[in-house]
Order: sequence, then C-alpha cells, then structure tokens
Amino acid sequence: MKLYGLIGHPLKHSFSAQMFNGKFQYEQLDCRYRNFDLKSIEELKPLIESLPELCGFNVTIPYKETIIPLLDEIDPLAKEIGAVNTVKISEGRLLGYNTDAYGFEKLLEKALKERSIEHALVLGSGGASKAVQYVLRQKQIPFSVVSRSADKGDYTYDTLTDEVLRQSHLIINATPVGMFPHDDFPEIHYPVLGKQHILIDLIYNPKETAFMILGKDWHAKAYNGMTMLEEQAKRSWEIFR
Repeated sequence: MKLYGLIGHPLKHSFSAQMFNGKFQYEQLDCRYRNFDLKSIEELKPLIESLPELCGFNVTIPYKETIIPLLDEIDPLAKEIGAVNTVKISEGRLLGYNTDAYGFEKLLEKALKERSIEHALVLGSGGASKAVQYVLRQKQIPFSVVSRSADKGDYTYDTLTDEVLRQSHLIINATPVGMFPHDDFPEIHYPVLGKQHILIDLIYNPKETAFMILGKDWHAKAYNGMTMLEEQAKRSWEIFR
C-alpha cells in the first residue's frame, strides 16, 4: 500500500485526509493518506525514515518555507514563489513543488468572474501569501501586503489606513487567523468596506469565517478557500502519480 500524507502544525482544521482517502476508496486505489502533526520541521527526517511506504506528502502551515532547505530538488515554479506545499519522494529524494498557486488561480477566477481589480490587499506574508502574490503578479493586479512585521509587508495592521482599504476592492486573507477551532479575524476596519469589495479567505474550515461574515455585514462578497483546496489537491495528485 502506498502512503501519502500532510505535514504541518496544527492539523485539526484539515480536510485533506478525508478528501484523499475518499478518492482512494472511490477509485479503489491501494493507497491511504494520513495527517502528520509535526511540532518542528526537524521531526520530518525521522518520520520519513520510519515510513518506507511514504511516497509523497503535502505541506501546510508553518512549514511551506522552512522545508525548502531539506529538499533535494525544487521545481522552478516553487523556487520562484519561495514556498512548497507538495513533496514527492522518488528513489529516496525529496522533490518540492507548489500547487497552491494553481489552486488560488482557480479560486480567483471564480471570485472575480472577469471583473478587473485596480488594487488588492494580501493579509499575511507567509508561504500561502507568497503563492497568492505570484498569481496576482501573473494577473497584473497591483497589490500591497499587510503583515504583523513591518519588514515583511507594505503595511502593518496598525498603519493600514481606511483610504487604502476603500481603494483595495480585493482583500485576501492568507493567514491562519480564524481557522477552526478559533473564531477570530484579521484586524482591519470592516465598516469602510462596501458592495464593491470582494473578500477571499484561504481558510475553508469553518466554511464561513468571521472575516467573511464581517465583510458580508458591510455588503462585500466573500469566498472561502474550498475551491483552492480542491484544485491544489488535484494538481498534487498528478505530481504524486
């Protein structure tokens, strides 16, 4: 039996195992998928050594960037993005890829419906944010990054002004803030939003996050990350096979 999995911490929110195992059962494939909750990336090597049947794994927070030095080879796209969410194990070698960008592109197409955006805001500066930024650059959508650290973004949440929020008609939450089991939300000034705004939350559990609910309260449209999850998983499986 071939084994696949997901590494990250925490993993209580994840639907990946349920989704992949459902696929394996439906297609009668001799495979299974497990969650591996690693408290540090240093636990990865012993894990791989203990599981010779492991053929590949997905990577989620907080390891999409820190895993890169542990890889034997990285796909050019993942290298350009600066983050890896899919690793194939081939003849003992770890090969890194990024399918988040593909998944986010599909989600963005669903949310925009060919609408043009003059400026976007990306909340967060981690691995998921880097995939989002890559897609926005490819789509030629100008954007700014909001980060808790002043050296990692264009704004911090304290310096983000109402005027910037008003002019940024696409706002993407690429942070884990609001992920199950928590119900918190990015600290932006929601009352300045309006029906011209589109909010995308990369979180898919819960189905409707506090970020989405607050946006809808001020008449913004809001989308969760389920489409991105499904699409990046399809691309991951193509790589695993």
